[in-house]
Amino acid sequence: MMKVGIVGLGLIGGSLAKAYKQNGNAQIYGYDIDEGTMLLAETSEVIDGTLDERTLPECDLLLIALYPQAAIEFLRENAPIIAKKTLVIDCCGVKRVVCDACFPIANQYGFTFVGGHPMAGTQYSGFAKSRASLFKGASMILVPPVFDNIELLDWAKQKLEPLEFGRVVITTADKHDEMIAFTSQMAHIVSNAFIKSPTAKEHKGYSAGSYKDLTRVAWLNENMWTELFLDNAEKLIYEIDVFIRSLEKYKDALVQKDEKTLRTLLREGRICKEEVDGGR
Repeated sequence: MMKVGIVGLGLIGGSLAKAYKQNGNAQIYGYDIDEGTMLLAETSEVIDGTLDERTLPECDLLLIALYPQAAIEFLRENAPIIAKKTLVIDCCGVKRVVCDACFPIANQYGFTFVGGHPMAGTQYSGFAKSRASLFKGASMILVPPVFDNIELLDWAKQKLEPLEFGRVVITTADKHDEMIAFTSQMAHIVSNAFIKSPTAKEHKGYSAGSYKDLTRVAWLNENMWTELFLDNAEKLIYEIDVFIRSLEKYKDALVQKDEKTLRTLLREGRICKEEVDGGR
């Protein structure tokens, strides 16, 4: 029976625990700083015990589902009691900051650390919103310390099988942060800025799918996203600059009543969508 430790039992950590409980032959130890969350996880039998100085050394797999700086601090403080057999994977939304700190810690104490980012979530947070199926069919991004160790990658994939990811992507920390700035972080910023229009207060009765799609992730955890944005500021600023320059072109065409340019801009956007996502 695999022994799995999970640090942080919010949406991601709670879903990890529920997935291993449902799909894996695993004994699950969990820890959350919130006592109410711990009580709920224990009484609902999602975890089999508390992750502490007694159970942490027994873990075959340790998943850290905390904010980046908290994840680094947890690993730094507990590294002396993590067994050399343990595979440690974080679940943070940025990788350069985390991997730059955690690879040396793992190397110093002799266990294996792999950067991770499950590409799944909702606009909600907390253990109560977690579910065993959250990761089913989703991508899992892994950042290994080296890229020529096939046994390590196979080991990590095997440990993650109960989560039912549809795809495992292997990349570098820098490439991860570059892509996430576009696919995730920019989407949250655009949504969050868009909803601040004074017109938004009057949208009821006038809005449908487009409004719902664009504003869904405006409902976010500002504490978590502030840390993620600042940890990836360079990559995110680049994407914001690209977006602003593009918006200015649309605005200029409207101000100048330039039908030809506006049509061209809209056609270019449609073609880009077809090229990157295969059209509809």
